[in-house]
Amino acid sequence: MKSLHLATPEDAARLFPLVAAFHTERGFETTEGQQSAALTPLLEGTPHGAVWLIGPRKAPVGYIVVTFGWSVEFGGLDAIVDELYIRPAVRRRGMGFEALNGIAKALKDAGVRALHLEADRDDEDVHRFYARARFKARENYMFMSRVL
Repeated sequence: MKSLHLATPEDAARLFPLVAAFHTERGFETTEGQQSAALTPLLEGTPHGAVWLIGPRKAPVGYIVVTFGWSVEFGGLDAIVDELYIRPAVRRRGMGFEALNGIAKALKDAGVRALHLEADRDDEDVHRFYARARFKARENYMFMSRVL
């Protein structure tokens, strides 16, 4: 997919402002230092995840972060969409949908068995978007976290 580019350390200056905008929009209380510490290993090629820029590499309009894990239930390697962001001015043009489907296809081709994500429980627009991309809520399941 031509509008998805695997991010590298050289993309940090374009990526970090997008991440800061997303975290501000969502009310995440992270600092630039925390964001950099979390993203730098992904940009440097850690096997735990990756970041893709959405749109033109020189002027991306968004990004998607995917991290990897293992699931006995799903039969092997699985992945989580940790963050997906498109600049507000260019939303609802299909770029997020195209990116999500492109990533899902590439991950499937690479042997990933399931792709997961979390969504705001009260955001019906987000629910429709993810349902259109063939994600389904798992009845009787709730994504839970413990900060360590």
